[in-house]
Amino acid sequence: MRLKALIFDVDGTLADTEDAHRCAFNSAFEEHGLDWNWGRPLYAELLATAGGKERLAAYIDTLRIDPAGREALACRIPAIHAAKTALYTGIIAASRIPLRDGVVRLMDEARAAGVQLAIATTTSLANVEALLHASLGPTALDRFSVIGAADQAKRKKPAPDIYDYVLGELALDPMNCVAIEDSANGLAAAKGAGLFTVVTPSYWTRSEDFSSADLVLPTLGSAARPLTHRAAELAGHTLLGIRELERLLGGHQRMPAGHQYKEAAGRP
Repeated sequence: MRLKALIFDVDGTLADTEDAHRCAFNSAFEEHGLDWNWGRPLYAELLATAGGKERLAAYIDTLRIDPAGREALACRIPAIHAAKTALYTGIIAASRIPLRDGVVRLMDEARAAGVQLAIATTTSLANVEALLHASLGPTALDRFSVIGAADQAKRKKPAPDIYDYVLGELALDPMNCVAIEDSANGLAAAKGAGLFTVVTPSYWTRSEDFSSADLVLPTLGSAARPLTHRAAELAGHTLLGIRELERLLGGHQRMPAGHQYKEAAGRP
């Protein structure tokens, strides 16, 4: 089976950015005079809701306040989120968070093999650009044929909308593409779009259910840190590369996309 595109999620998949997001949220709360503070255990729970604005709304729904107060806070979500995005991009530019092990290697291998690269995320485009520029340099966006971000998806993950958008822009059959994710929401979205999906869990998602994934690995592997024996057996090599992915695609049978989404996400 010919592999024609690799579609990457961003947060947790390209890089472990979630703590930077958490710190940016907390700083934004302080700027807006809110006494909220999202610790790591709470933020891990809040990550079940994809999308920053949606995460804020979900948190407000948990607060024990009167309806008028809840509505007033909901009206402030766009401003809080805008402040958070500005703070996050500053953190990323200053800290230069590295991409996860094997990501750059696989991207370079894909480009050499004529395999397109794309992004499917429900974070904002500004966040994507900040990470890519900090990690891959000023021409980083040129690596990608399509970048699908929050504004291109009416429904956030686990809905397949962002993957449907990216596949449409690529004009490719999902049977010739592979998604790389780190979360159960992302997995459900990718499977819902009919994609072979590799999951590399992060600290924040390692306890989630990935039973519907096609392949689960600790990382993509690199020369400095190859995959462990068991992971290498699953991947077919100590590094997950284009040849291994094409072999896995060729031997894989997939359900229709709509059925996958119902199975994985529990909704139509």
